[in-house]
Amino acid sequence: MKLFIDECLSSELVHRAITRGHEETTSVAYRGLAGTQDWNLVPIVVAGDYTLVTRNSVDFRGAADRPGEKGLYRNLELHPGLICLNGPKGMDLDMQIELFDVALDEIERLADDLVNQCLEITLTGEGDQESIEITLYELPAI
Repeated sequence: MKLFIDECLSSELVHRAITRGHEETTSVAYRGLAGTQDWNLVPIVVAGDYTLVTRNSVDFRGAADRPGEKGLYRNLELHPGLICLNGPKGMDLDMQIELFDVALDEIERLADDLVNQCLEITLTGEGDQESIEITLYELPAI
């Protein structure tokens, strides 16, 4: 799977993906697209057949309780997939890596692409009550 790491996430995730067998992974930073507006990034990602990895979930899939109602992926008839890493506002590198590793594990488990799907990896709770939820759904909804 070709992954495209959004600029809101560390480029360190590119190295992790490549190490896990996703050799064509790239990022906004690696492609010289820093500062590109999300709506201008979507056509680039789709044309390159990249699955976008972001933490700007609302921008791309819309509200969590109504994915696809709004967001930049709502009108796409065909896209290579979206991976949303959801955590607290100040998500540090360690947390990004933890959530991304869960996403990579899930991709391996699925053994399929994410065409027209969204994979969400969400950190919930705090401290001892912390857990990670994995959600996979069609986007836009059929």
